[in-house]
Amino acid sequence: MAQELPGGYNGKILRVNLSTQQTAVESIDEQFCRRYIGGAGFVTYYLWKELMPATDALGPDNKLVFALGPVSGLQIPGAARHCVGAKSPLTGCIAKSEVGGYWAVQLKRAGYDAIIVEGRADKPSYLFIRDGEIEIKDATHLWGKETKETEEAIRAEAGDDHVVACLIGPGGENMVKFACIMFGLKDAAGRGGLGAVMGSKNLKAIAVRGNGTPAAADGERVKEIRQRLVARKTPFSEWGTGGPMIEHYPEIGSLPVRNFRDAQFPEIKQIHAGAIKDTIRIGMDGCYACPIRCKKVVQFEKPYHVDAAYGGPEYETLAGLGSNCGVGDVKAIAKGNERCGAYSLDTISTGGCIAFAMECFQRGLLTTRDTDGIELRFGNGDDMLQAIELIARRKGIGNMLAEGTALMAKKIGHGSEEFAMQVKGLEAGYHEPRTRPTMGLGYMIGPTGADHGLNVLDLTLNPQELLTIGIQERPAPDDIGPRKISILILGQSKAILGDSLCLCGFVPYTINEYAEVVSAVTGWDTNLSELLVVAERILTLSRLFNIREGFSSTDDALPARYFQPKTDGGAYHKPLDRTVMEKAKSTYYMLMGWDTKGVPFPEKVQALCIE
Repeated sequence: MAQELPGGYNGKILRVNLSTQQTAVESIDEQFCRRYIGGAGFVTYYLWKELMPATDALGPDNKLVFALGPVSGLQIPGAARHCVGAKSPLTGCIAKSEVGGYWAVQLKRAGYDAIIVEGRADKPSYLFIRDGEIEIKDATHLWGKETKETEEAIRAEAGDDHVVACLIGPGGENMVKFACIMFGLKDAAGRGGLGAVMGSKNLKAIAVRGNGTPAAADGERVKEIRQRLVARKTPFSEWGTGGPMIEHYPEIGSLPVRNFRDAQFPEIKQIHAGAIKDTIRIGMDGCYACPIRCKKVVQFEKPYHVDAAYGGPEYETLAGLGSNCGVGDVKAIAKGNERCGAYSLDTISTGGCIAFAMECFQRGLLTTRDTDGIELRFGNGDDMLQAIELIARRKGIGNMLAEGTALMAKKIGHGSEEFAMQVKGLEAGYHEPRTRPTMGLGYMIGPTGADHGLNVLDLTLNPQELLTIGIQERPAPDDIGPRKISILILGQSKAILGDSLCLCGFVPYTINEYAEVVSAVTGWDTNLSELLVVAERILTLSRLFNIREGFSSTDDALPARYFQPKTDGGAYHKPLDRTVMEKAKSTYYMLMGWDTKGVPFPEKVQALCIE
């Protein structure tokens, strides 16, 4: 007798081998779903189980996994997301990225919980999924096109404007190490070079259209949760990310300025989301079934034409292409955001690489002879935009920038490694760890590198959430002792659960409500304790993957710049203490059940039921 699946799951994994042009559908059971939930859990499991050690990230043996969560496609706030992962060509460790929009909804309706793409097509191709029908189609005529042209062409061929596609542009085709995958034109699976993996497989797009109806075990309870969450207010609805509050970031040392070197940036008043609303914003957009319309839409004609189809810059882009490059021209930043979307480039790594090159140019480590005459100077918006073009095409200096800051620093030398702002090869998110040591520790030990998404700000968790681990008083912001590290682990657990359920972090769910959502959707009699074990299992599995790829505790290290003060900072700009951070790293290992080298104890692995 077939086992009945829990609510929220289709029970089907679609496997696509581009080398053989064959597809297959595999079943998953309830035990697997409960052990790994979905999203990031499924991605981590399949990469651990199926990749051989030392697999070439840009070779046919790497696998690209797209995984939904049980909530994906349901009409509750923040449930339009999914996770994408592979071995990273940028870092060599595990890469995963979460993204919203409408693609996950269509895949769930088409009847699948995940897609595993393997092999490499002989010629440019795209995958078309319509309910149970799967086609691998010729994309030779689409190769070289930007994402908007590609989306329009695929919809025209399908005769259906409701088809949703994930896409790469020239950046992914040219295997820029930090190329992203665009889902539509406003949503990016940004980190780790997943677009380069897609390009290496000659896969231009995956287009999906489904007509099924995702079902929850307890529809009335899901409706109650929706009503509760809709009633909660969040500033993201008005501003998106990067609201007027970031105007005060320079004062407290939280804004990355000129490659994380400086503190003061008066132009912040010209580029935050409030200024955007007053000047170039024409509306706000959002994901499927979510009342938080957090996505800016900008449009203007001079001095550049910017297409509203690509949305508008979020905080990470405002900081990455803006303050971190010293650029205070909001229109130049918006144009850079549009170009990154059209070319499928991660704006965080793009900004980090350009800022690093600008500092190298300022120090004389790069000259106009290296840059084909371009003066890569901090504050020059036109130079920043020209650099984006060269990166996407891998032309001139762009070919070196396309490799990421870690490899750039290795090639340039002369001490440039000290200000290459990356961990494990991943450029840092634009959140300043010198003001929040736990953020720095999160960057150090993060399985994907310096990713702000799998991290925690000091005030992220509310008092009730802290009580779940017995903490009644919140430690000071600069505390980095065992209690604070316990809070970091709880924050990581909440983040990885959200990434596995595929719920958006902008929607104000508490970690206890995650358990409530799981119960309502799946029908399981579960609780927070079980989910925290699931989170620990996924985090530990990510660690084991990286160890298998040759990473060790020495790779859990911050760039030297974070241990130096900002050039123009005040009392809030003190550097991190290397000795203190190393001790915190050891404490984290201990609390996670890992040895002094950061290797999970065999007993911990067995206790977590890791195969």
